Amino acid sequence: METNDLIIGGFTVKPGETKQIEIAVAKLYTDTDICIPVHVRRSKKPGPTVFVSAAVHGDELNGIEIIRRLIQLKSLKISSGTLILVPMLNVYGVLNQSRYMPDRRDLNRCFPGSAKGSLAGRVADIFLEEIVKHCDYGIDLHTGAIHRSNLPQIRANLNDPETRTLAEVFGVPVLLNADLRDGSLRQAAVESDTRILLYEAGQALRFDELSIQAGVKGVLNVIRHLGLVNRKLRRKILTPYIANHSSWVRANCSGIVHDLKNLGDQVQKGTPLAEIGSPFGEVIDIVTANKSGIIIGKQNIPLVQEGDAMFHIAFFSEDDAEIAEKISEMQDALAPPIQDIAR
Repeated sequence: METNDLIIGGFTVKPGETKQIEIAVAKLYTDTDICIPVHVRRSKKPGPTVFVSAAVHGDELNGIEIIRRLIQLKSLKISSGTLILVPMLNVYGVLNQSRYMPDRRDLNRCFPGSAKGSLAGRVADIFLEEIVKHCDYGIDLHTGAIHRSNLPQIRANLNDPETRTLAEVFGVPVLLNADLRDGSLRQAAVESDTRILLYEAGQALRFDELSIQAGVKGVLNVIRHLGLVNRKLRRKILTPYIANHSSWVRANCSGIVHDLKNLGDQVQKGTPLAEIGSPFGEVIDIVTANKSGIIIGKQNIPLVQEGDAMFHIAFFSEDDAEIAEKISEMQDALAPPIQDIAR
């Protein structure tokens, strides 16, 4: 909990200040400086420090837009604590419209990093030291990988009561109790005693308006709950459902895909999910659900190779039909203009 001057990348942000910061990282071949953009808002009143980060994978653009909209919200006044917004962590990947760093490493597998390591390791080290270690809480924004879409969902350590409360407050219908992955930002944050949520929604290299609005509202819900913003919620937060397990259904053959089910659909074990056909129009195989649950992720490209992951199904102990209805409620709840939520 920061109460004095906050120093990020050599820049000082005093209580009550708002400041745009650029943290220098390694240059391009052209001698062009590459910097991580950081927007900091501090209250004069002490309180929690929260970061919100996006584009750890450079092709995941929804999070960039979520943070841009948060910065542009004139009615977003920080009444206590500090909010640190990082719209692009993997700036190199954003420039190249690529998931990866120029050294072909996945930045989200390179934490905690090293000041003398690979390029990805150095960026991970900078972010951990300059941002994460100042923070009590964090929200990391993601989308599905290229050609995949994710239903808006929170992944977190739901066995920790405080983290679970934050996940519920975020306000999306599906929570996934996800294990920590070695080298991930989430693992490094937890080891630095920073509680963190991972928001997954939409697909790479595309803006998805529902996912963006759900993300903006979710971040605002969390910082309200933590006391950074005084205003009370005007709308009821959806009751989320927790999945302790999920798995991908894979293709048993290669071919051309005709989807039969979509994101958010309830499926039973054995439900047909897609047909795989040949170029001559024959149906080669029918992909079926391996268990009952809700589709929370799917491949979008209508071409599949044998062994490709096609549908991500989350398994719940609750009634799947009720969960599917909550997902429809979320879509309806996101209809009002985004400006209304901070009034």
